[in-house]
Amino acid sequence: MAPPNGSANSNGNVLNSTKEDNYFELHDGKLSVRNVPLLTQVPGNVTFKSFPSVCQSSDAPPHLVHRAKSFSHKGGFLGFSLDKPTDRVMNSLGRFTDRDFVSIFRFKTWWSTQWVGKSGSDVQMETQWIMLDVAEIKSYAVVIPIIEGKFRSALFPGTDGHVMICAESGSTTAKSSSFDAIAYVHVSDNPYNLMREAYTVIRVHLNTFKLNEEKSPPPLVNKFGWCTWDAFYLTVEPAGVWYGVNEFAEGGLTPRFLIIDDGWQSINDDTDDVHEDAKSFVLLGTQMTARLHRLDECEKFRRYKGGSLLGPNGTSFDPKKPKKLIAKAIEIELVEKSLNKAAQSGVSDLSQFEVEIAKLKKELDRMIIGGDEKEKDSSKNSSSCSCKPDNIGMKAFTKDLRTKFKGLDDIYVWHALCGAWGGVRPGATHLNSTVASCKLSPGLDGTMSDLAVVKIIEGSLGLVNPNQAYDFYDSMHSYLAKVGITGVKVDVIHCLEYVSEEYGGRVEIAKAYYKGLSKSLAKNFNGTGLISSMQHCNDFFFLGTEQISIGRVGDDFWFEDPNGDPNGVFWLQGVHMIHCAFNSMWMGQFIQPDWDMFQSDHVCAKFHAGSRAICGGPVYVSDSLGGHNFNLLGKLIFPDGTIPKCIHFALPTRNCLFKNPLFDSKSVLKIWNLNKYGGVIGAFNCQGAGWHPKEQRIKGYPQCYKPVSGSVRLTDIEWDQKAETTEMAKAEEYAVYLCEAEKLFLESRDSDAIPITLQPSTFEIFSFVPIKKLGQGIKFAPIGLTNMFNSGGTILGLLYDEMIAKIEVKGGGDFLAYSSVSPNKAYVNGVKVGFEWSENGKLGVHICWNEECGGISNVCLVF
Repeated sequence: MAPPNGSANSNGNVLNSTKEDNYFELHDGKLSVRNVPLLTQVPGNVTFKSFPSVCQSSDAPPHLVHRAKSFSHKGGFLGFSLDKPTDRVMNSLGRFTDRDFVSIFRFKTWWSTQWVGKSGSDVQMETQWIMLDVAEIKSYAVVIPIIEGKFRSALFPGTDGHVMICAESGSTTAKSSSFDAIAYVHVSDNPYNLMREAYTVIRVHLNTFKLNEEKSPPPLVNKFGWCTWDAFYLTVEPAGVWYGVNEFAEGGLTPRFLIIDDGWQSINDDTDDVHEDAKSFVLLGTQMTARLHRLDECEKFRRYKGGSLLGPNGTSFDPKKPKKLIAKAIEIELVEKSLNKAAQSGVSDLSQFEVEIAKLKKELDRMIIGGDEKEKDSSKNSSSCSCKPDNIGMKAFTKDLRTKFKGLDDIYVWHALCGAWGGVRPGATHLNSTVASCKLSPGLDGTMSDLAVVKIIEGSLGLVNPNQAYDFYDSMHSYLAKVGITGVKVDVIHCLEYVSEEYGGRVEIAKAYYKGLSKSLAKNFNGTGLISSMQHCNDFFFLGTEQISIGRVGDDFWFEDPNGDPNGVFWLQGVHMIHCAFNSMWMGQFIQPDWDMFQSDHVCAKFHAGSRAICGGPVYVSDSLGGHNFNLLGKLIFPDGTIPKCIHFALPTRNCLFKNPLFDSKSVLKIWNLNKYGGVIGAFNCQGAGWHPKEQRIKGYPQCYKPVSGSVRLTDIEWDQKAETTEMAKAEEYAVYLCEAEKLFLESRDSDAIPITLQPSTFEIFSFVPIKKLGQGIKFAPIGLTNMFNSGGTILGLLYDEMIAKIEVKGGGDFLAYSSVSPNKAYVNGVKVGFEWSENGKLGVHICWNEECGGISNVCLVF
C-alpha cells in the first residue's frame, strides 16, 4: 500500500538506509527496544519496518528529511495484514503489563485528555498516542497510530494486557487488507525529544502537515484579548461588544484582539423562512441544529450604522440586557422540560405548557428586537444599498471599533468547520449543500455524553460538497477580510467523520475540507489568522495543519459544571489545566498551544491566571459585562495589551508524566517553561476530578480535593529544549523566586528539592535565574517585575560589565534582583533613583511604565 503522500512515485529527497542498527526488533512474538521487551504476544500478522524501507523518498524540506534520517534507527512502523479487505478492523499489537504509561485519548468527539496506567488493558478508547516508561534503559518509547492511505487509526484497550489498534476508513466503499505503516514507534532517553523526533519522522513520511517550527503563529499570540462568548452567548450584538471593549479600555487594558464568538452569523432552522434570521437563539444548544442561510453577518450586525457609537450620544446599551435574555431563555427551557416530563408521564392535555411557552417566546422576541421595527426595516433597506457599503454592517462596525480603540489590532469571528453547527442550508446560497445524516464511529461509543453531538445527530449536517470546500471558505473569508475581520476561530472541527460514508471515507473528506480551509487562510488572513478548536483528533493534526498554526489544547473553560455538580466550579478548573498541559506534548509539535480563555472574576480566576502566565500562548478572557478583576489582569498583561510571554510552550515535568495529578490524592501538576534569561516551574494542585471509565464521564472526586505536597528541583526545567537557553543549565548557582510566597533564595544543582504544600485550586510559580559573578565575586541575577506572575518574562535584555549590570525591562512596578552586595548607584532610563537592598540579597527598584518607549525601561546597577 503506497504511503498517503504518494512517495512511491515521488521525485523528492531519496532516503537511504542508515548504517546504525535499529533499536527496535520484532522477533518471535516480541517487539523489543534495545533488547528490552516492549510488547509480547505480538500476533503473527503484525510487521515492523524501518523508516527508510517504508519512506523511500519524500517531498518534505531537505533539512527535515536529513533530521528524520539521522534518528531513523530509533524507530519504525508497525503494520498488519488481513485475510480479506474491510473498512474497519481491530487488531492486537501485542501485550504489556506492569509498565507505566501516559497517553492521550478522546473523551469526547472533539476533546482529548491525559490517562495513565500500567497495562494495555488500561488504555482508553480512541487513544491518540501512548508513551511507555522503559526504565530498564532509562528511556521512553512512544506508539503513535497514524494514517495510511484512506485509513486512520487509534489505540484501544484489549483483554489480558493487550493493546489494540483500530484502523478505519469511515466508508464501506474504502476497504483494505494490508497495512505497512499504520502506527509509528520511537524511543529516546528524553521524553520531549521523543515527541519531537517521532512527529518529525511522521511529517516526512506523510507530508500532509507541517510542524509547528515550520510555521508562524498569528500576532495575537503575544497579546491580550477578549472573547464575547460568556458575556452574551448567542445574543451578541454591536452595542454590547462596544460596551464590553470600552469597559476594558476604561479599566486601563484595551484588548489587542477581539473574538466575536457564536451569534453573529445568519442562521435559521429548516422550518424558518429561508431568508430570515432566527431570532430566539440565546442559550448554548438552541443553535446546534441551525444552518447558515447566507454567508455574511446576521441582521443585528447588518443594520449597524457607521458612526452611531462614536459620538458622545452613541447608542445606549443596557449591560443587564444579556443576563435578562439568558434568564428569559432559561424560563422557556424549564417549561419545555416540564412539558416533556408531562408528556412522558402520559398527560394528554399539554396545552397549558404550550400556551406558556408561546407567551414566553413572544416576550423573548420583543426583548431581542427591542420593539424598534421601524429602525429595523430602514436599516434592512439601507443595508442593500450599494452606494454606501462602508457605512453600514460589519465593515462600519469594525472601522468604528478601530477608530475608538486604537490598540485593537485583530478582530476575529467564530464559525464552525461546516459553516454553522448544522452546516449550510440547502438552496439558500450558491453552494451545493445537502443535508447529510450523521453516524458515529463505533470507537466513539465509550465517549462522554455531549449535547453538541446529540444535537448534530438530531439535525444532521448541511454539508457543502467537498469539491466546493475552497469556494465555500473563500466566499466567507474573502468577504470577512473586506469588512475588517482579520481572522477566524473555527470550531466544531471534528464532525466530518460523521458524514464520510458517501465521500470515500473520513481521510478523503478531511483532505478536501482542510485543503480548502488552508488555501483560504493563506489567501485571506495572512496565512495565520485562524484559531482551531474542537479538533482534538489525529485526523485533524495529520491532515489539517499544513497552514493552521495555533489551536486550543483543552476543552472549554467551564465556569460551572453543566451537569449540576455544585463543586464543579472548583474541580473543573484543574481538569482544564491537565487537558492543556498534557495535550501540548503532541499538539505542540503541530501548532502553538492555546490554553483558552477564562473569566477574571471567577472564584478560581487566579488559579487560571497563574497557568496562563507561563503557558507560552495568548492570554484572553471571556468576562461578562461588569465582571472584570483588573488587579488580577494587571499581573498578566502590560498596559499596552501585550504580555510577558515565555519563549516555549508549557509542558509537564518529567516526574509528572506518569502521575495522576487529578485524583490520586497526592500528585502535584508541575509544568515547565523558559524565559529569555531564566526558567520557570508552575506547581498546581489540580486534585478533585477526572475521567471515570465505567461511568464514561469526567466527574468529581471530592475525597481528593485537599492539600497536596510535592517538591520542585532546578532539574525539572528542560533547558536544552531551546538553543538559546541551553547554556543556562551550566550555571553553578541560581536565584530562585517564589511568586506567591514572595521568597528569594539561592539554589545549586546539588541542592535539595524545594518542598511545597498547596491548598486545593492554588499554585506557586518558581522562577530560576542563573547567577552571574561580577567583579570582586559579586553574585547577581535579575528576577524581573514581581508584580507580574511571570516576572522573568519582563526581562528583554541583559548585559554585564565588570562592575555593572544593565537590564532592559518591560512594564511598570517592582523590579527585583538577587545581589550579594548592595550596588553603589541605580539608574532607570539614565536617571539616578533610589533602591532597597537587604542582607538576604533582595535588591528592589521601582519602575514606572515608560510610555514613550513602549513600556521598556533601562535599569543600570553600578557596584
